[in-house]
Order: sequence, then structure tokens, then C-alpha cells
Amino acid sequence: DSNDRERVGEAREELFRMLNEDELRDAILLVFANKQDLPNAMNAAEITDKLGLHSLRNRQWFIQATCATSGDGLYEGLDWLSNSLKKKP
Repeated sequence: DSNDRERVGEAREELFRMLNEDELRDAILLVFANKQDLPNAMNAAEITDKLGLHSLRNRQWFIQATCATSGDGLYEGLDWLSNSLKKKP
């Protein structure tokens, strides 16, 4: 939730907890930065920073700004995911 600045730290902790699971060791990561239609929403760059995505050195990841109510950005994110999965060995 790009608009929830108070819980982004909690989201970061949970994300890294999940990514440290053996089952997700080789998983690629797509983050939807949703609710971009709201005036105080964090943009994709800010969420990247707050979630610490740049520290994911050995993992393919992508962040896509979205607005689920209008559909903006959803197809772009899913296209990235589809193309990334096709390329994965």
C-alpha cells in the first residue's frame, strides 16, 4: 500500500523474512506500488528505498507503480513477470 507510510517498515521486515525462506530462494520478485492515485502515495523510487530492494543483489526484482481501481500499471508489471519467467532457466 503506497499510501501507508506507517507500516512500510513492517512490510520490509515481512518481505525479507519471506525472501529468506528456502522455498523462495530462487524466486523473482514483482512489487506493485499500488494506490498511486492517492495524493500522498509514495512513488516507486521511494518504496524501493523504504523496502530496501537495492540490497537484493542476487535476486531479480521489479517495482511497478499501479492503481488497481483503474488498472494502470497492472499489465506492465504482469508483462515483466511473464517475460522474466520465460527467461528463467
